[in-house]
Amino acid sequence: MSICDNLLRHDIDIEHACEKVCACTTCHVIVRGGFDSLAGPEEDEEDMLDRAWGLEPQSRLSCQAKVAAADLVIEIPKYSINHAKE
Repeated sequence: MSICDNLLRHDIDIEHACEKVCACTTCHVIVRGGFDSLAGPEEDEEDMLDRAWGLEPQSRLSCQAKVAAADLVIEIPKYSINHAKE
């Protein structure tokens, strides 16, 4: 299950304007703990991450990163780029 789906499942509101198809950066998160347990990003995710506000080395699109066995500590950035709402 993706980080985004897990957050939503636990009633944590996170934007996902493209309906989780890796076509925007509204679900951008920073993985503060457990980052190494995640599989590396695919090229499409890396391309989209380049457009994310506040990009950091531990940034991921939560709709693409799958939760592994390790616990994760996730920070949801204060801002996102959501052209659909602007």
